[in-house]
Amino acid sequence: MSRRGDQVVITNRRARHDYHIGDRYECGIVLRGAEVKSIRNGRANLQDAYARIDDDEVWLLGMHVLPYEFSRGEIDPVRRRKLLLHHKEIVELARATEERGVTIVPLRVYFKDGRCKVEIGVARGKAQQDKRQAIAERDARREAERAMKEQRIRRS
Repeated sequence: MSRRGDQVVITNRRARHDYHIGDRYECGIVLRGAEVKSIRNGRANLQDAYARIDDDEVWLLGMHVLPYEFSRGEIDPVRRRKLLLHHKEIVELARATEERGVTIVPLRVYFKDGRCKVEIGVARGKAQQDKRQAIAERDARREAERAMKEQRIRRS
């Protein structure tokens, strides 16, 4: 993150493994009580989370936020949370998800100028073969980097 004050708290690494990510959107999220403190402490999980559009509103489902240990009130840790987007962006998301096999996946949660933001992406599921191919490409890239690093060390 380039700006001062930006702090990535939670990333959904599984999303990049399971999906091809298309367009990305930054949106706010409606939180209650001490949920902000729990998220700031990194006590949330995006593993099974996804977003859905209901009645021209975008909702984040499946995001698990552990209760803050010093809070007084009880809040459901897996409740659905409203995402804040412009109407034009919601229409774009609705059009994109009309297609079969396309969903909205949260990629990361971070703080920007003190406010909690969620980056969501329009995602298309990968086939098992695509996943294997991505792993093979990553391993080949690592091996090439190692070989180049060894060459530099030998020359020095």
